[in-house]
Amino acid sequence: MAKADFKPFVPADSDLAELTVKAVVLGVMMAIILGAANAYLGMKAGLTVAATFPAAVVAMAALRVLKGTILEENIARTTASVGEALIAGAIFTIPAFVISGVWEELHYWESTLIMLIGGVLGVLFVIILRRSLVEEADLPFPESVAAAEIVKAGQGGQTGASYVFASMGLAGLWELLKNENGIHIVRDFTREFYAMASSKIDILGNNIEYGGGFLFETPAASPALAGVGFIVGLRVSAVLFAGAVMGWLFLVPGFLFLNPALADLTLTGSSWIDINLEVWKKQVRPLAVGTMIVAAFYTLYNLRSALTSGIGKAFKDISATKSDSIKTNRLELDLDFKKVITAILLMAVPTFFLYNYFSGSFGGSILLTVVMIILGFLFAAVAGYLVGLVGSSNNPISGLTLSSLLIAALLMVAIGITGKSGVMAVLGVAGVVCCAAGIAGDMMQDLKVGHILGGTPWKMQIGEIIGVIVAAFVLMVPLIAMDQVYEIGSEALPAPQAGLMALMAKGIVGGEMAWPLVISGMFLAFGLILIKSPSPMLIAVGMYLPFHSTSAIFVGGIIKWLLEKRMEKRNATNDQKTKAENTGILISSGLIAGEALMAVVLAFLVLGMNLTDSTFSLSNWAFIQPNTILGLLVFIGLVYMLVKIPLNRSFKE
Repeated sequence: MAKADFKPFVPADSDLAELTVKAVVLGVMMAIILGAANAYLGMKAGLTVAATFPAAVVAMAALRVLKGTILEENIARTTASVGEALIAGAIFTIPAFVISGVWEELHYWESTLIMLIGGVLGVLFVIILRRSLVEEADLPFPESVAAAEIVKAGQGGQTGASYVFASMGLAGLWELLKNENGIHIVRDFTREFYAMASSKIDILGNNIEYGGGFLFETPAASPALAGVGFIVGLRVSAVLFAGAVMGWLFLVPGFLFLNPALADLTLTGSSWIDINLEVWKKQVRPLAVGTMIVAAFYTLYNLRSALTSGIGKAFKDISATKSDSIKTNRLELDLDFKKVITAILLMAVPTFFLYNYFSGSFGGSILLTVVMIILGFLFAAVAGYLVGLVGSSNNPISGLTLSSLLIAALLMVAIGITGKSGVMAVLGVAGVVCCAAGIAGDMMQDLKVGHILGGTPWKMQIGEIIGVIVAAFVLMVPLIAMDQVYEIGSEALPAPQAGLMALMAKGIVGGEMAWPLVISGMFLAFGLILIKSPSPMLIAVGMYLPFHSTSAIFVGGIIKWLLEKRMEKRNATNDQKTKAENTGILISSGLIAGEALMAVVLAFLVLGMNLTDSTFSLSNWAFIQPNTILGLLVFIGLVYMLVKIPLNRSFKE
C-alpha cells in the first residue's frame, strides 16, 4: 500500500489514553520477566525469541481487565520488548569477559553500564532513523505486520481473530512437545553426515586421507520460522536460503576437501558432524562476517536517499512546528530532534570513562568512543533495515557485533593496546554496539507496529527509554545468579555467541586471527554487489545462521508461493487474493506468537526451577524418545493451515 493511501488503525485525531502509568508499569514488569527468561534461553541454545508477540498477548489480556485502550496496549508491548532486545545484546557479549578470562566472574556495575549506554544509544539512534525506515522505505516488516494483526484481531469484533488465536494455541502446543525444556516428544531437526570419499590426490600429487562429505540437516520443525517465511515471501526467503546453501553445502565441504588438516580443529575421536560444525564456526562464519562488513556499508549506501530525506524532513517538521507554520500530525511527531542529537553527544562522556577504565589509555578511549558512536549508528541503521526485511527474530546482531569487534580490535592492535586491557576494551565496544543494535532492531519493529496501529512515536520512544533504564539495572541480577548456579561457559550454559566473541577478541589482540578469511568474505561481498545480487547482507546472514533455521524460513516462502499459484489456477479476483493473503498472515501471526510465547514460558519455568533446586521437569513426562518423523509432519499441517484454509475462506460465499 502506498504511503498516501495508508490509514492507521486508530485515526490521527483520536484522543485515546496512551502513555499512562499502568501501561508503562505493566511494560516494565514484562520487560524484566521476558528478559530474564530469554537470558537463560539465549545462553543455553544460542537463540532468543522476539518478545513483541508474547508481550502483545499479555498486554491485551492484562489491560482488558484494567479497561485499557489499544494505544495503552501498544505502549505496554513496546516497553516490554526492550527487555529481550537488551538482554540479547548482553548475553552475546558480556559473558565473553568471563569466558576469555579477563574477569573471574560477572561484574554488576561495569556490565550494567554497558547495557545502559548501549540501550539508550540504540533508542536515540532509532529516533533519527524512524522516519526513513518506518515511513519512507518500502520494507515489509513481517513480524511488525504479524504483531499488529494480533493486536487488531484481539480487539472486539475484528474478523479473523479466531485464526490468530487458534494457530497461536496450536503453535504453543507444538513448542511444548518439541522444546527440550518441555515434554520433548518431537525432535526439532535431524543432522546427518554422508561421506563422499575415503582418499584423494591433492593438487601437488600427494596422497591425502579424506573422510569428509556433506552435512545434511532437515528444516527446523518450527511453525514460527515457517510463518516468517510465509510473510516475507519466496523471494526474500530464497535469497536467505541461498546463503545457507553457499555456506553449508559449498564452503564447508570445499574447505575440508582442499585442506583435510582442518579436521584437526576438533579433538581426536570427534565425529565428522562435529568436524563439519567446527569448520562452519571457525572458517565459514569469519568469512560471513567479512561479507557482512562490506554488505553493512553497502546497505547504508543504498539507504542514503531515504536517510537524507528522512532526517531533512524531521528537521523541517521541527522548525515548522516551532514557528507554528504547520500543525504536525501526532503520528509523525518524534522526540525533539536537536535534543536527541545533544543526548547522543552527552552519552559519549560515560562511554569514554568506561573505555578508559577498561583500556587504561586516554587516547585509546577517545578513539574507541568515536568508533563506537559511528559504528553504533551505522549498525543500528542496518539492524533496523534487516528487521524491516526479515523480522527481528532473524536480526543477526551477533554478526554486526563481530564486525564492530573486528574493527575495534584492529585499532587497538594498531595503537599498541594489547593483553588483558586490549581484550576488555574490545569487548566493551562490542557490548555497547551489540546492545545498541539489538535495541535498534527491536524498537524499529515496535515503531512500525505503532505506525500501523496509530500510536504516537514520541510516546513510544519515552516508553522505550524507561524500559531500557529499568531493565539495565535489574537484568544483571538474574545473569549473575545463573553464572553462580550454572557457570557461564560450561556445558550447562555454553553461551555460544559470547564464546565466539571471546575467541575473536583474544585471537585478534593476540595476533591469532584468520584475517584471510575475513578479507575473503569482503571480496565475496564485492563480487555479489558487482553481479547485482538481491541482498549481499541476506546471503551473508544465510551463511552465518544454522542451516535448519534458514531452510525452515525457506519452506515458509515455498508455502506462500503454493498459495499464490493455487489462487492463480482458480482465477481468483484481486479481492479474493487479498483475502487469502490476509488470512495467511493472520495464521502466520498466531504461529509466530504461539511458539515464541511458549518458548519464553518454558525458559522462565526452567530458570525458576533450577534456581530453587526443584527436581520437577516437564521432560519427565515424555513417553517416547524425541522423534524426527513427528517433527517433519508439522510441515503437512502448515501447508493445510497456510494454503487450504486461506483458499477456503477467500472463495467462501
